[in-house]
Amino acid sequence: MNKTSPKALQIIKASEGCKLKAYLCPANVPTIGYGHTKTVTMADVKSGKTITQNEADRLLSTDLAEFEKGVATLVKVPITDDQFGALVSFAFNLGLGAFAGSTLLKRINGKASMAEIGKSWLQWDKARVKGILKPLRGLTIRRQAELDLFRLA
Repeated sequence: MNKTSPKALQIIKASEGCKLKAYLCPANVPTIGYGHTKTVTMADVKSGKTITQNEADRLLSTDLAEFEKGVATLVKVPITDDQFGALVSFAFNLGLGAFAGSTLLKRINGKASMAEIGKSWLQWDKARVKGILKPLRGLTIRRQAELDLFRLA
């Protein structure tokens, strides 16, 4: 099974950032550490819950294991660890459900051209802000970094 490469881990960490105090992300989701959302509540945000750097690293490792397993199951063609890691970053940010139903996954499994894969990849740079789907600069940068890693692998 593929493993998330160090380059992909850098993209994830740089894109998510590490905040040791609970906060609301731009899409209004309670978050802590490197984009961890599963066990964080609005009450945690309001109370100012904090974690240590070691806890943030542990949460990321635990979270990534789930996404690595999901990506490994969904991708049906051979890929490099860098390509795998780029897809783990994508799925980590958007969720495995969105990845599973994406044109991006269909194109990768269908061995589409890199141009087609790139087009599908880069369209995922939007999030709901106050109910409106808008491109977010951070997502645009992240999608490009993921795609660059996928292409160069």
